[in-house]
Amino acid sequence: MTQAHRIDTHQHVVPPHYASWLARKGLNAGGRAIPEWRAESALELMEKARIATAILSVSTPGVHIGDGMEAREMARSVNEFAAEVVRRQPSRFGYFATLTLPDVEGAIAEAAHALDHLDADGVVLLANVNGVYLGDPAWDPLMAELDRRSAAVFIHPSSLPAPPVPGIAPFVADFLLDTTRAAINLARVRTFERFPNLKIILSHAGGFLPFAAERVARACSDDGENIGEGLARLRQFHFDVALSSSPYALPALLAFADPMRITYGSDWPFAPAARSLHFARLLDEYPLTAEQRAAIDRSNALKLFPRLGK
Repeated sequence: MTQAHRIDTHQHVVPPHYASWLARKGLNAGGRAIPEWRAESALELMEKARIATAILSVSTPGVHIGDGMEAREMARSVNEFAAEVVRRQPSRFGYFATLTLPDVEGAIAEAAHALDHLDADGVVLLANVNGVYLGDPAWDPLMAELDRRSAAVFIHPSSLPAPPVPGIAPFVADFLLDTTRAAINLARVRTFERFPNLKIILSHAGGFLPFAAERVARACSDDGENIGEGLARLRQFHFDVALSSSPYALPALLAFADPMRITYGSDWPFAPAARSLHFARLLDEYPLTAEQRAAIDRSNALKLFPRLGK
C-alpha cells in the first residue's frame, strides 16, 4: 500500500463522556446516531485511506444545549480529551477546539485556553446555533479574537433552524444548505476584509456554494449587484472534500475554488468507514494533475498547519 501522506482536516472525535451526555439528553447529530470513537479505530481507517494525520473535531450538536455553564464545562472536558489524544500521538492527530457559542464570552475564554494551553490547531464553529448564523455581529468579538491569533476556523454544518422534511434526515441535504448559508453571511458582512488573518475551512466542498456561486455572489457584494466582488469574497474560503469527491461534485469545486485552497476530509466516524473509503477511492480515481493531487492530499493543509510538516 502507498505510504500514508494525507492530512485529513475533517475527521471527528467523540469522547465517550460526551456521547453519554448527548444520549442522556436524547440528542443525535442531525438525524445520525452518535458513533463510538476509539483512537485504534481512527488509526485503522487512516491506514486504509492513507491518512498520515487527522485533525479532529466535535461535530453537531456541539456543547451548548441551553445551559451556558454546562456548555463551558463540556467544552473544556472535550478539549482536554482531544488534547490528550494529540499529546499521545502528535504526528497522527491534531484537533480543533470546541467553543461555546452563543456564549461569546465563554467562547473567547475557551479559545484562549485551548490555543494557549491545550495546543489546539484551531477551532471548530457550527454554521448556525439556534438559528443565529456565523457572520452575526453579536459574534464579532470572538471573530476579532480569533483574527488576532491568526486562527484556523473549521466550519461544520448543523441542523437548519426549521423542522426537517419527514423521511429526510438533516444530514442528507440540510447540512449542505446550512454551510452555504453561513458562507454567504460571512462573505456578505465582509468577514475577510475585517478579519484578514482568519483561515476559514468550509465542510463538504462548501455545501452548494460552488454550484450556486454565480447566483449568490451578488448578495455577497457591498451593493448587492457586483458579481465579481461577491465571487472574490467567496473564493477566500478554504474547502474540504469530505463526502464531496464524486465526479459530479469535484468539477464544480475545481471550477470555482482555487485548487490550492482545497483539503482532504474523511468525515469519519459520522461517515462510516466504508463510506469514507468510497469517497477516498473516488478522489484517487479523479483525473487531477499531480500538483493538484499533492496539494489537496497534503500540501494545502501544511500551509494552514505548518507544525504537521516538522
